[in-house]
Amino acid sequence: MSTVDADFLALPLWTLADAALSAARAAGASHADLRVHRVHSQSLSLRDGAVQAAVDSVDTGLAVRVVVDGTWGFASHAELSPAVAAATARQAIEVARTLRALNRDRVELADEPVYPDAVWVSSYEIDPFTVPTAQKVARLAEFSRHLLDADEVDHVTANCVQVKEQTFYADLAGSAITQQRVRIAPQLEATAVDRRTGEFETMRTLAPPVGRGWEYAAGDAHWDWSAELAQIPGWLAEKATAPSVQAGPTDLVIDPTNLWLTVHESIGHATEYDRAIGYEAAYAGTSFATPDGLGTLRYGTDVMQVTADRTVAHGLASVGWDDDGVAAQSWDLVRDGMLVGYQLDRVFAPRLGLPRSNGCSYADSAHHVPIQRMANVSLQPDPAADTTTAELIARVDDGLYVVGDKSWSIDMQRYNFQFTGQRFYRIRGGTLAGQVRDVAYQATTTDFWGSLEAVGGPSTWQLGGAVNCGKAQPGQVAPVSHGCPSALLRSVNVLNTRAEGRR
Repeated sequence: MSTVDADFLALPLWTLADAALSAARAAGASHADLRVHRVHSQSLSLRDGAVQAAVDSVDTGLAVRVVVDGTWGFASHAELSPAVAAATARQAIEVARTLRALNRDRVELADEPVYPDAVWVSSYEIDPFTVPTAQKVARLAEFSRHLLDADEVDHVTANCVQVKEQTFYADLAGSAITQQRVRIAPQLEATAVDRRTGEFETMRTLAPPVGRGWEYAAGDAHWDWSAELAQIPGWLAEKATAPSVQAGPTDLVIDPTNLWLTVHESIGHATEYDRAIGYEAAYAGTSFATPDGLGTLRYGTDVMQVTADRTVAHGLASVGWDDDGVAAQSWDLVRDGMLVGYQLDRVFAPRLGLPRSNGCSYADSAHHVPIQRMANVSLQPDPAADTTTAELIARVDDGLYVVGDKSWSIDMQRYNFQFTGQRFYRIRGGTLAGQVRDVAYQATTTDFWGSLEAVGGPSTWQLGGAVNCGKAQPGQVAPVSHGCPSALLRSVNVLNTRAEGRR
């Protein structure tokens, strides 16, 4: 088991908390919390095996939130001293008092048990920040050489983002929570160029970002890098010469490496409660899944079961407690195809009539206020039968098998969308019959999930995800995973992107 780094624990965490919370209490705050937040990030980028960038950054600071007369106040500072913590608390108090005249909705926080001296550390084997940068660059260069040695590949980019995030949270109720989590996102992309026409095709690795350490990239135990890199040149060459797709309604078998992004955009964002009530509308949009449809909106077919989970192993949004001091949980968003839940924080839970938050508060920095952010939102596999991807394909006479995510577009209400992918295989007579290209699938959210006929079993289920989900103004990014099985959907509209581009 990993432990919280000694140098973070050596910071004057408890002294800062005492100074900030005492100042807030003395000034009349009904609620106050202090968050010490440190984020260590490293980004490595190579092109054709040569280093293009190696960037390290550490963002450290303290933040104080208060509720005064039903109004939020927030302030932050980069200096970690008791005097500054107390002054920051008093500044947050003044912010709340200034904003009181503009506040139309009195802040009421859902109750939460107290967690004194709690600790949580994510599951990883090798702290990436203990591995020399030269060693990590050498590994990415080795990956690049595997691809560059193939005649089919002209250029290769390699990237790896690594993050260690540490927080200390304390509030007036008596909770004091220390957490540390690590995540990593390696990716390679190969490019083939047609020298005669100047056209090019690309192919990316499908390894998702995960809540693991350097062990994820160091060997093949958690992702079979050797096998994937060996196959990419052949896949890329086939894609470059593949026929263009015929547009029209098409049966699709979608691999989890593609479907996770559709889950993220059409379910994950749509079931954020702040969107659903129009609170988050300016930058990140609203949602078609409004509260009047809770328990009655048919999201998809009966085989559609979607959960939100902040506890799943190696999930990017997995934590012990959120930034409201709420313990991590798992709950249903869609059950038997019906909308049954939302993602909430301590402010929004009472507005939905719930006694407790489900723990979706997060800020990406000490200098940003916590907002309601996404849990690991996942489509569940078939619990009754371990149906394989090949068995789903066998049920399709004429269709497409979709692998890997690429570009996407969705409207502000998370309703009208289109998605592309890395590879598209023609299905004929229940078997794969080579790649096609220029493919996008298009639908409304309820039509798409309403065409879901079957999901694969547990052996097909896989966590995908992103480390840079954007939301809010000022903008914040959050890491989030999405698990899903392979899925069979009938008669989804397929576009020919080349033809569409010429219109």
